Amino acid sequence: MEIYRDSHDRALTDYPRPSVAVDTAVLTVPPRGALSVLLVRAGAGVGAGTGTGTGTGAGTGAGTTWRLPGTFLHEGELLADAVLRSLRTKAGVSGLSPRQLHVFDDPARDNRGWVLSVAHLDVVPWPSLTIDESLAKVVPVADAGALPYGHNDILDQAVATLRTRYASAPDPAGLLEHPFTLRQLKHLHETVAGEPLMRDSFRRAMEPQLAATGELAAGTVGKPARLFEMFTEACSATGYR
Repeated sequence: MEIYRDSHDRALTDYPRPSVAVDTAVLTVPPRGALSVLLVRAGAGVGAGTGTGTGTGAGTGAGTTWRLPGTFLHEGELLADAVLRSLRTKAGVSGLSPRQLHVFDDPARDNRGWVLSVAHLDVVPWPSLTIDESLAKVVPVADAGALPYGHNDILDQAVATLRTRYASAPDPAGLLEHPFTLRQLKHLHETVAGEPLMRDSFRRAMEPQLAATGELAAGTVGKPARLFEMFTEACSATGYR
């Protein structure tokens, strides 16, 4: 096979190249909880421990370093395959469909060396997220702390992206079970936004994008609240997953 050379008679291997990593921010909202992120133990992998389950993870132990699930790209491997491999082996998570978020290319971002990270994002309903609790945990974004390898920048952008989506569309990631009340929807959006939202402004923005089921919520105090579902068109146009 003929080796390609550029106008300076240099082959591709003559140029310095970064290592390529994939790192994934998996966001979720636990019942009555805050916007949360999946973290894994640095150096962890399937086979390092036992036990699976959905929850906030195992104890942290002194000196444990937590980070986003990620891995280095293998030769000949697709980015999407590397992402799924890292989630499976580092967190015991399968069945997700992360999407590319951003390429983080600052040469000084990773203290291990010149590492280019192709970051991904997935937003997962709490009942659908099953983790290996010996490897991973789910913590509120606000409690993630200082993460290695530039992962705080990835997490910040993931949260900002999700908040932008939730600012204009009702539950685009499908975190709520259907049907739901407008109050439940507002509470979810406030959880994602991390701040209170004006009730009337929220209703005016979201209600036209919802379909009333014609039914009322049972077991509520006071006047029964109407139940809603998403318009199929709105979900397909704005949904993240």
